[in-house]
Amino acid sequence: MFSETVTFPAGSRTLQAYFTHPNGPGPFPGVLVIHEIFGLNENIRDIARRFAGEGYAALAVDLFAGRNRVVCMFSLFLGMRNHSFDHSGILDLRTALDYLSQQPEVDPARLGAVGYCLGGGLAIALACADNRLKAIAPYYGLNPRPLEAAERMCPVVGSYPGKDFTAKAGRELEGVLERAQIPHDIKVYADARHSFFNDKNRASYNDEASRDSWDRVRAFFKEY
Repeated sequence: MFSETVTFPAGSRTLQAYFTHPNGPGPFPGVLVIHEIFGLNENIRDIARRFAGEGYAALAVDLFAGRNRVVCMFSLFLGMRNHSFDHSGILDLRTALDYLSQQPEVDPARLGAVGYCLGGGLAIALACADNRLKAIAPYYGLNPRPLEAAERMCPVVGSYPGKDFTAKAGRELEGVLERAQIPHDIKVYADARHSFFNDKNRASYNDEASRDSWDRVRAFFKEY
């Protein structure tokens, strides 16, 4: 497995990301890994490496690079609420998708995204705004506005904790996907709490839900 920290321009800023892929020339399908509110930490890097271990080239971008994390976090949440598809977070993610697709190890025709909490909502919004994505895997993320934009999304495998307000968002997203006849696998884990996939620094980690959701994502991404 090959891993490195990379930088690339995004307008007047420079974005930083963690790029990892299997050994060999590829090309491999690419996955954009979008962090939760804790930023690009070891948990997110580990998730990127897990995808690399499954045969993907994974790029985990730091959306807080060069910014105050708290200010940036609230700006992103506000952007998702008021103009979900063209705020700075989506622009940065589209730039990151550009970078990922241009790497010689990556097959630009096979791109996906996974996101957690803040990143889960951004993954959904990005899929509404960029048709290069072939499948996404949002975890406990909020839906963009208007939700009807999800009718133009790619296939979705979503994982939500039952003991969390985002479970409602997951069920609402499932309704739109069903009406639009978009392939999907939405599951609410009744006993799980927010951040149940984070096994590094969250007491809410749920081993059963984490393992099951990972198996579902692997199978879904392999198919789509």
